[in-house]
Amino acid sequence: MLTIFASSGTLAEVQEIIDSEDRLNELVSVEASLERLPSASGFSLIVDARGIIQPIDWENVSPPYLFARGISLQQSSLLGILFARLGNGEKAWSYLQEHPMLAFDLGVSSRLQHGIAIDLEEFSAVLPHIDKSDPFEKYRLLHNAAVVRHYGFIDDDLHIDEVIHFYQNAIKQAPAKEYAAFTARHYAGLLVDTDQPDKAVSVLEEALNAELSEDARFGLKSILTNAWMKQLTVPYDPALLEQLKATLWEVLQYNERKGRQAEIAMLLVDAAHIANISDSFSESLGYITRAIRIFEAEELEELAAQAHLRKGTLLYTWAQQGNPQFYKPAIDSYQQALKVFRQEVTPDVFADIHHHLAVLYSEMPSDSKKKGIWAGIASASFQEALNYYTRDNFPYEYGMICNNYGNALTRFPQAIHSDNFEKALFYYQEALGVRTPDQPYERAITLLNFLEASWKVSNDEEGFNEERYNDMVAKAQEVKSLVTDAGMLEEAQKHLDLLEELKQVSHA
Repeated sequence: MLTIFASSGTLAEVQEIIDSEDRLNELVSVEASLERLPSASGFSLIVDARGIIQPIDWENVSPPYLFARGISLQQSSLLGILFARLGNGEKAWSYLQEHPMLAFDLGVSSRLQHGIAIDLEEFSAVLPHIDKSDPFEKYRLLHNAAVVRHYGFIDDDLHIDEVIHFYQNAIKQAPAKEYAAFTARHYAGLLVDTDQPDKAVSVLEEALNAELSEDARFGLKSILTNAWMKQLTVPYDPALLEQLKATLWEVLQYNERKGRQAEIAMLLVDAAHIANISDSFSESLGYITRAIRIFEAEELEELAAQAHLRKGTLLYTWAQQGNPQFYKPAIDSYQQALKVFRQEVTPDVFADIHHHLAVLYSEMPSDSKKKGIWAGIASASFQEALNYYTRDNFPYEYGMICNNYGNALTRFPQAIHSDNFEKALFYYQEALGVRTPDQPYERAITLLNFLEASWKVSNDEEGFNEERYNDMVAKAQEVKSLVTDAGMLEEAQKHLDLLEELKQVSHA
């Protein structure tokens, strides 16, 4: 519902305009601005002696496109804005015919909202009508130029530096710190999205040095936590972790006071990740489970599915750390995510989920009868993953999946008519075909896996297999040339020692 906060001098006129349209008062409420402070939301309008004003939308409910400040209060202008905000374009444009600049701004905002193409030449046509002597209009022009390029679906292939240029100049030209902070928030969001978290942190910390409203401060802190999340790398900086935890908690409490459920859930997803890397499993599981409940209650299907993915990964991690009771719940979470990330919609995510499921099915403890069933399901999921991550198009992912498939085959119950270890060697060889010496660690892991499986594969009845022996020696020696990891070197030497013993015995 939209809310208009009207001054005492405009309250009656605004209400009369609303009442002129049948049942519009069911969708738009009018409140006296002296009785309640206007909310910093795209669902709000302020009407006073200056005209119609859109408050800064710190709640992020509409595109961050700025409108002129102090639009003349007329029936046509107010109703045009309201119907545009309510998504009734036909009705809105019927009122806006006498307000071409306002119609232009509302049209651009609507296209940003719905991902409709924007032609930058349209802006050239309206430039002569903008009063560049007005400091706010000058700032608004720069801010909107950045926003349209950042968030808009533009036909031209614009370089990121151009967007940054407009954002930086808009911050410099901002007529007030609150507007500078608003532009800084979206500029920092661009920097985070383009993997420049250090620059984003600098922009946000500078903006936070100013005297700002509570809404502005927490709007900036919300993006700041995203930037810090991007800065987290192994080994984790304890000071950064503590700073991130404290700020996440602050922003979470702020959003709880505001009743902003979707934002709460997204913060809980981040909190779950922080708790997980801090080895607080039960805390992490509690956060992600609560986030899923909120997303589902808010009918945010894709966000709920992404949270299920996170939960599946969390449960799998803990299952591998000696908690086998979490294998089945991890599978359930991934299966929930598959309901949204279908093959025809998101083939890459669909393939990733099947890869995770395949590994889970192959590792999950079970009796011998069920193990054969899980082996069949795991193989089917591995094949689903390989159908998308092909050798030619995705060599890195192909190598990872083939290596994991080989590992799984060594754990499957032995088949009557085939040798699982022979199959495992085939997939290890496939992995080695793309895991070149340029990826020394990954290649060494697959080489060691190959060596381990080679000891268990069915050998020729004639006894010593010279060809396999020479191949195994070459692979063990290659491991020693690729890595410096003590454990891996020790394992490679163990194979070489055993191979030497085998040769001595065979030639005795």
